[in-house]
Amino acid sequence: MENLSKKKIAVLVANGFEQIEMTSPIDALKKAGAAVDIISPEKEKVKGWKHTEWGDEFSVTISLERANPADYDALLLPGGVMNPDKLRMDTIAIDFVKKIFHTNKPIAAICHGPWILINADIVKGRKVTSWPSVKMDLINAGAQWVDEEVVIDGKLITSRKPDDLAAFNNAILQIF
Repeated sequence: MENLSKKKIAVLVANGFEQIEMTSPIDALKKAGAAVDIISPEKEKVKGWKHTEWGDEFSVTISLERANPADYDALLLPGGVMNPDKLRMDTIAIDFVKKIFHTNKPIAAICHGPWILINADIVKGRKVTSWPSVKMDLINAGAQWVDEEVVIDGKLITSRKPDDLAAFNNAILQIF
């Protein structure tokens, strides 16, 4: 088990994130001792999505507009369809992701989460994976897309879907 007791992890989500893609990695990170903040453009609560219906509400630790990327050691981007589609159009969210990336801190994105990486302009020349419907978007953005449960390219970790969470969680514990 990795010891992340001195690490502070940002989890960036909007309403409609795939719930298990947030809760499973957060549980693994907390078990390894990391402090985790849920950051969102939503002010107090953010709502998950469970496959085909709305999921649970979670407290937002800090609003996106108040969050400082310098306060974090790594970033987690859960998927779902609505969540990354909203975040990739949010200039504050994109700026947050860029600042994490350009300070050489790890970023992990699963499922549709890599959409945010595309808009942050950080996938060109990188080996990545994602949910199959995001494949062409990543290729068009200059990434090398592969169909693997988890891909690590430097400090960038990507994964395909909830079925890959065990491998994804192991990778984030190693890299974070």
